[in-house]
Amino acid sequence: MGVTLKELASGLGLSPTTVSRALNGYPEVNQATRQRVLDAARTANYHPNTRAKSLATGQSRAIGHIIPISTSHEIVNPVFADFIAGAGEVYSRAGYDMVLSVVPDDEEENAYRNIVARGSVDGLLVHGPRLHDDRITLLQDLGLPFMVHGRSSGVQTPYSWLDINNRRSFRRATEFLLELGHTRIALVNGLESMDFALRRRTGYLDALAVAGIAPYPDLMRSAEMTEPYGHQAGRELLRLPDPPTAFLASSMIVAYGLRRALTDAGLKLGRDVSVVTHDDDLSYMPNGLEVPQFTATCSSVRAAGRKTADMLLSLVRDPDQGPITHLMETRLVLGDSTGRHRT
Repeated sequence: MGVTLKELASGLGLSPTTVSRALNGYPEVNQATRQRVLDAARTANYHPNTRAKSLATGQSRAIGHIIPISTSHEIVNPVFADFIAGAGEVYSRAGYDMVLSVVPDDEEENAYRNIVARGSVDGLLVHGPRLHDDRITLLQDLGLPFMVHGRSSGVQTPYSWLDINNRRSFRRATEFLLELGHTRIALVNGLESMDFALRRRTGYLDALAVAGIAPYPDLMRSAEMTEPYGHQAGRELLRLPDPPTAFLASSMIVAYGLRRALTDAGLKLGRDVSVVTHDDDLSYMPNGLEVPQFTATCSSVRAAGRKTADMLLSLVRDPDQGPITHLMETRLVLGDSTGRHRT
């Protein structure tokens, strides 16, 4: 059984107010006292009564995530689970619950309006931003603190977001394949109604343009990022009269499908055909052990979840600080899936 705040304070010889302020990170509590309180709370298995705290502060101590159920939506991708795990770690440490609502696509707007009207969350995290995403304008009008995981091209008013530099990432990946002598480079992208996929396509096209290579529409694919999609796209592209010698994949899951297509065609990954993919550094889908199996642009989606949650809680504590943004860069990791173009 855990102790109450009053019992914890009595055992420390401090006032309940001081203990409460220490637990909530108030700056007027010195570091030594704060650490003493945190250590004692951990030892005593103290957990705040969130219901009582909500009544006292007018806050719900919860963060909302509203997920449209559409099977064509990118958040169906298992990358979502790692992001949620990272965000959940931060919420838990800060004493916040996560409210996850899965709704039909045509009820998404009402779900946002209802969750704000009920006062059941203190902030919202928006997933899978699309081009000209109306949810951002809606949430600005509703006035509740929110963060967007990603960005939405076409939204003119400032808003808070965290994103990776998708355009630069895929430009660098394409440049790397060009440096290896590949000129027939296929792009197997995610849904290009999603902002991240459009930015990745733009980076790919940027690199081709600088190299003086005209883009070939028959080398570009766009769909929900699944293994069967990667397999089918790979089979179709390899059957072209002048097939690609390299592929740029928008996720590890797509890359697995491409690898299966290469195996079906009797081709060896990294020798006959090169593949560069984006790797979200998924905890349950590592890119090899000692040596990466794929050359990849890497950025941890779990770390992105932690950072986005941190930023959102900062907005909840101080809604007047204005929009805050953070752009994460990827790193290019060399693996066994790439080699020089064989003439």
